[in-house]
Amino acid sequence: METPGQIRDRILARFSGAEVTVVTNPGPAAQHSLLVGAAHATAIATFLRDDPVLQLDTCSNVTGVDWPGREIVETVRQPLAPEEDADPAAPPGVIEEKIKRLVPGSLEVVYHLYSVALKHGPVILRLRTADRAANVTLPSLTPVWRACEFQEREVFDLYGVKFTGHPDLRRILMWDEFQHHPMRKDYVEPDDYEWEPTPHDAVLTKARRHYPAPPAAPEEESTP
Repeated sequence: METPGQIRDRILARFSGAEVTVVTNPGPAAQHSLLVGAAHATAIATFLRDDPVLQLDTCSNVTGVDWPGREIVETVRQPLAPEEDADPAAPPGVIEEKIKRLVPGSLEVVYHLYSVALKHGPVILRLRTADRAANVTLPSLTPVWRACEFQEREVFDLYGVKFTGHPDLRRILMWDEFQHHPMRKDYVEPDDYEWEPTPHDAVLTKARRHYPAPPAAPEEESTP
C-alpha cells in the first residue's frame, strides 16, 4: 500500500487547492495520518473509496478528539551583531528569545479506513473544526461509508461536532434534553444527578446538596 505521503501527493494532483497534511505519529505503531480540509473532505473521501489502487471500501472506526487552546513557548535564536573591538576569530554570539504563541482549540474527527477488497490499511483520515466553540461543523462522511452513521452520531453526542449531510443526526447515548458533551475536556459533571434513581456513596454526597433542608425540630419548652 502507498505511504501517507504518496497518497497525499496523489490527492493534491487530483484536487488542486485542497488542504492535505501528513500528521506524523511518533509512537511505536507509527500510524501516520492525513489531515484533510473540510472543503474537499467529501470529494477526497470518495476518491479514496473509488481509487483502484486504494479501494478503501470500509470505515471501521470513527472517533473524536478535543484539543483545548494551549500556549506554546518557542525559543528563537538570533546572532548578535559583532562589537567593533571584538576578536574576528571568535565565534559569533547568540541571543535567545522566548516567544509565547497561542494555539486555538479545535475538535477533530478521526476515521480509520481499510480495503476489504485489497486487504490493506489502515489509512487514517482526520477532519478538524475551525474552533471548539462556535465553528464546530464538518461534512458527514456517512454518504461515502455507511458505517459512519452511528459513530458520527456518537461524536456529535459526546463532543458536539455537527455533521452536515448526515441522514439522522441526533443523540445516541445521552437523552435529547441533555445540554452538554461529556467527552470534552472542560466538561464538568453536575452535582444533582437527577437521572440517578438510587444515588449512593460519593454520588449521594453530592446529590444531597440539592435536597431540600429538613424541617427544624421544635424547641422543647422548659419546665418551671
